[in-house]
Amino acid sequence: MSDQRIASGLKGVRGALSLDRAQTRELYSLYVNPGLSRILAALGFDRNFVRAKGVFVYDEEGAEYLDFLGGYGSLPLGHNPPEVLEAIEMVKERPTFLQATTSPLQAALAHDLALIAPGDLRHSFFCNSGAESVEAALKLARASTGRQGFVHCSGAFHGKTFGALSVSGREKYKRPFAPLLPGAREIPFGDLDALETELRKGDCAAFIVEPVQGEAGVIIPPAGFLKGARDLTRRYGALLILDEVQTGLGRTGLMFACQHEDVVPDVMCLAKALGGGVMPVGAVITTEEVWDRAYGGLSKALLHTSTFGGGSRACAAALATIQEIVGRDLPRRAAEMGAYFLQGLKRLKEKYPLIRDVRGKGLLIGIEFESSAGSLGDILSFGMLSKATEEYLASLVAGKLLNEYRVITAYTLNNPNVMRLEPPLTIEKSQVDYVLKALDEILEMHRGFFSLARSALKGYKR
Repeated sequence: MSDQRIASGLKGVRGALSLDRAQTRELYSLYVNPGLSRILAALGFDRNFVRAKGVFVYDEEGAEYLDFLGGYGSLPLGHNPPEVLEAIEMVKERPTFLQATTSPLQAALAHDLALIAPGDLRHSFFCNSGAESVEAALKLARASTGRQGFVHCSGAFHGKTFGALSVSGREKYKRPFAPLLPGAREIPFGDLDALETELRKGDCAAFIVEPVQGEAGVIIPPAGFLKGARDLTRRYGALLILDEVQTGLGRTGLMFACQHEDVVPDVMCLAKALGGGVMPVGAVITTEEVWDRAYGGLSKALLHTSTFGGGSRACAAALATIQEIVGRDLPRRAAEMGAYFLQGLKRLKEKYPLIRDVRGKGLLIGIEFESSAGSLGDILSFGMLSKATEEYLASLVAGKLLNEYRVITAYTLNNPNVMRLEPPLTIEKSQVDYVLKALDEILEMHRGFFSLARSALKGYKR
């Protein structure tokens, strides 16, 4: 194909913005991910959203939706917060990526993170995502301790790059890429005895753990688990890495989830909310002692770097986001609205047997639905019914919310039987009430898997 024909066929930004729902679906299937496209289309999730502000998004037909998925926790201030967009505008003439100098924006962001972080966490490394921050933390732990092993938890999710995947806990995502990072060992989440057994071997560089397991289905650890893990890692010379990618910056009702137990880690991973829902930003923050052992001195200063990490626009977005979260006391708001939301959801649990459990901290909430395992229908279907309910029930409820009530949510990756609720921290009580009412009506009308499935197939075939 000639250069002229290629140029005339390019979509460009204007062409992309002009695509309608059907055209987007076709191109996505041809050039991006055909399987994912089919899944999204089957559930009616292939909407063409053209505008967003705060907790609302709008499709090409002008319909308004409530976003209770919140970018998996990356929208603390909602969509397109003006304060963050203004901050990015302020640096539009600055060099975006200029690594051959020190950046005042990186310096200020590291300062502000140290100011809000627990304990003596001080030095920051900037990257672009949660998975990158986990990779940086794992390297930091090995370089600092001279050890190679890692302990992680069953059900954990730390990302899908090789190192992050090696310390994650669902075989579905790991098996196709084996062998992964050697020396990664798994323990049950919340089991301090199992943790001590592994740490006692003396080869562990770090124990990496989420203060609340997000993708496992919003699993809250037993009281005292994080504090016990802190004591054990100190005793056996391993680092404690807390993955606060999803829980950090106010999501659970405090600035960081580890503060619920007054725990200060050696290393903390951040991303998602840090970019204010506008820019991808990740960070690792650690103590001066750990940093010096790993990267102190001239000979080690360049052992771990990033071309795009700490770009001017990303840092500006993060600086503005932190100011807004602190200035508007959004952790407190998350605690209050989360408690109200959980109270309403627990009333629904008492009313509908289809809900197995409701759990969460702040505005990180999960609704777990009942499996059909052991039921007559499951026996007659040779186990296929329980398999279907475990894999698809939460997504069917999420589909009903989207297509009939215009509420966006989704299931958790490591436990697809759990529907996640992670709205912006700026959510209003009336919006929570609307979602509670929608769930009430859905569960009143469809009290089982087959009813939901029939309704889904009837409603989403178009």
